[in-house]
Amino acid sequence: MAEFSDLRARALSGAAMAGLGAGAIWLGGPLFVGLVCILSGLMIWELTRMLDPSAPFGKAEAAGFTAAVVLAVFTWRFDGLVLVALTALVAVLLAWRFPKDRVVAGAYAGLVLFAGLGLIALRGEYGALWVLWLVALVVGSDISGYFAGRILGGPKLWPRVSPKKTWSGTVAGWVTAVVIALGFMPVLGAGAGLIVASVLITMAGQGGDIAESAIKRHAGVKDSSNLIPGHGGVMDRFDALIAAALVELVLAQTGLLGV
Repeated sequence: MAEFSDLRARALSGAAMAGLGAGAIWLGGPLFVGLVCILSGLMIWELTRMLDPSAPFGKAEAAGFTAAVVLAVFTWRFDGLVLVALTALVAVLLAWRFPKDRVVAGAYAGLVLFAGLGLIALRGEYGALWVLWLVALVVGSDISGYFAGRILGGPKLWPRVSPKKTWSGTVAGWVTAVVIALGFMPVLGAGAGLIVASVLITMAGQGGDIAESAIKRHAGVKDSSNLIPGHGGVMDRFDALIAAALVELVLAQTGLLGV
């Protein structure tokens, strides 16, 4: 029998996040940049707490604050290869402060920071509708995967890392991506390439979800934090979005986004 015991809390907090996010996306500018920087900082804070649980008070907070400020300043002051190099350097420096798991910390910190750059660039260069398309892919695939996995069940995708993920939920996410792409094509003025981009981005989002599950399993925690009722932490809610945003950034920079 399908279980939906956590659905009410997920729906309420999800609606609140959707309202805040939609407003920031539509208004853009400093409000959107600020929201992305704050969420990125919170994820670095959670990452530090998970991988360095014995750290003295203030270390995780300092790491999160540094990430948020750096992302804001770098976005404002730099661009091109300089921006990429400096962002990568910050990820390395953040990881160096970990007593162990530095490769994992650096890779995920880099993912968070570059995803933040991707979201900011997508809103600034392409507009609000493109950001809404990206968010719709992540949210739509998550919702369809949630219900398909619990109603249809079936073989697990990768039980050792993410016990709740099923192949039925994963495939449902891909189908949802195609439907969303078809709906956004006339709105964005994009070609059939948007379908391919949508599926790739959705797969990246699912991979991001699994990657975060692997980190939590390695750290021995159920949630990255308890900041969001029904969802756990910020990483728990936005793990798919940051991976999706990174692939979106690559597609945009190579001219393959929505061709």
